[in-house]
Amino acid sequence: MKAFVTVMPKAGVLDPQGKAIGHALTGLGFAGIGEVRAGKVIELELAETDPVKAKAAAEEMARKLLANTVIESFSVTVG
Repeated sequence: MKAFVTVMPKAGVLDPQGKAIGHALTGLGFAGIGEVRAGKVIELELAETDPVKAKAAAEEMARKLLANTVIESFSVTVG
């Protein structure tokens, strides 16, 4: 079963990568760009077949390693 962990900077945390992307898009002529936030998606292939257990395992992995929960938030989807 696959689990997807999406990690994003928390609101209020500076995001220099997001700012750089926003400036680059504006420089390329894209109009109407508001705030840009950059994060990451981690795809995990899990042996677990129970979606509830797979999600719980991926959330534990995110809390312990994949996300810095002081400055980042995360969400997990399985499928």
